[in-house]
Amino acid sequence: MSGSPALLVIAHGSRDPRHAATVHTLTRRARALRPGLRVETAFLDFNTPSVGPVLSSLYLSGVREVVALPLLLTRAFHAKADIPAALAESTARLPGLSVRVADVLGPSPLLLGALDRRLEEAGLTPADRATTAVVLASAGSTDPEAGAVIARTAREWRRTGWCAVRPAFASAASPAFPRTEDAVRALRAEGFARVAVAPYVIAPGRLPDRIEAGARAGGADVLAGVLGAAPELAALLLRRYDAAAAAPARLPALTA
Repeated sequence: MSGSPALLVIAHGSRDPRHAATVHTLTRRARALRPGLRVETAFLDFNTPSVGPVLSSLYLSGVREVVALPLLLTRAFHAKADIPAALAESTARLPGLSVRVADVLGPSPLLLGALDRRLEEAGLTPADRATTAVVLASAGSTDPEAGAVIARTAREWRRTGWCAVRPAFASAASPAFPRTEDAVRALRAEGFARVAVAPYVIAPGRLPDRIEAGARAGGADVLAGVLGAAPELAALLLRRYDAAAAAPARLPALTA
């Protein structure tokens, strides 16, 4: 694996120390799955190291090929603007550095598996699917593409056996994406006796805390944990890495 591109996982970052700790646990799990692969972590905001210093360190150690993987569930503003800008700044000052940008994590059946895992850890069993309505609670986005992916994920998850799955946002609520508490109440009003909330977020922080508060305010029966360092996410990081590493070197949309 010494000749393979390094993997740079780029997370959003948070003032909440649980966020960075969770991200590092996830990247350690991915590293353990692929011995010999160099895996580094950077953050867009609030936490260190940021993208520039990590790429500089890789470059000074002799690395010339990197796969940059946005640790994001949808292609919204951070994936379309912040990450390309950070990578462009570094490649402009590091001659000969080749960066491939991997796809964001979602959508993927592996994410549905991680959601199922977290609900089972919260006390639900496979037999409960037919009688449980679930709120798929994401952080929220005003980006139409991101919203469409969340809605599609809810539909696909519903087909795995849950009696209902409704998307909700912790922020930027709209008729299509109500707040977590409103989605819970709506399902209860429709007659569902058991309502669970599954946070569709990777790491703890302000918006996941808002999802938890909404679940409790709405009277949810079950609240799952965040996706965190689920084995499915670690496997998905490597799947996205492999796809990008096999593609022609490119750094898309840096001047858009």
